[in-house]
Amino acid sequence: MKTICQKLFLIVYYLILWNLPSSKFCKFCTKLRLFYIEKILKIKSSNHEYTHIEMFESHIYISDASNIKIGFGCQINENVFIQGGEIGNYVMIAPNVAILNSKHNIERIDLPMVMQEDDWGINPIIEDDVWIGRNAIIMPGITIGKGSIIAAGAVVTTNVEEYTIVGGVPAKFIKTRKPDGA
Repeated sequence: MKTICQKLFLIVYYLILWNLPSSKFCKFCTKLRLFYIEKILKIKSSNHEYTHIEMFESHIYISDASNIKIGFGCQINENVFIQGGEIGNYVMIAPNVAILNSKHNIERIDLPMVMQEDDWGINPIIEDDVWIGRNAIIMPGITIGKGSIIAAGAVVTTNVEEYTIVGGVPAKFIKTRKPDGA
């Protein structure tokens, strides 16, 4: 029964709340979307009893909501695709970011790839105080360390250390945010 209700709640989200204007045009619409995400879909933080998202814009794909945890004070912009993951506190996610938690199996060569099972539930972990730039892609199972910055357009295929700036395809080390000697 819970699954049926959850699917109905997602249908309402996609039919109505998904299409409401962004906060640039209507602050009330954003508040309504936030209320629905937190109270109805029950997307909660892993370290708080509730989540308080600062900004949750229009056209955000949230999968089935059961594999998503969003921390306190996050800002999530338009057209973000969240298939699954654990998002820490005070994370900024720019428009058009994709956070993935599944991958296609390609091991068997006797069976077409399209017919092979997918691996699901490989949630990436995005720690606190991370900034993810526009059009970045976070691959399944990746951990992005606290205080890191992911440059616009980066494809993150390996773990990112704390306070590190990465960019490119695939994302590579650019520099650290730590002061010298820290």
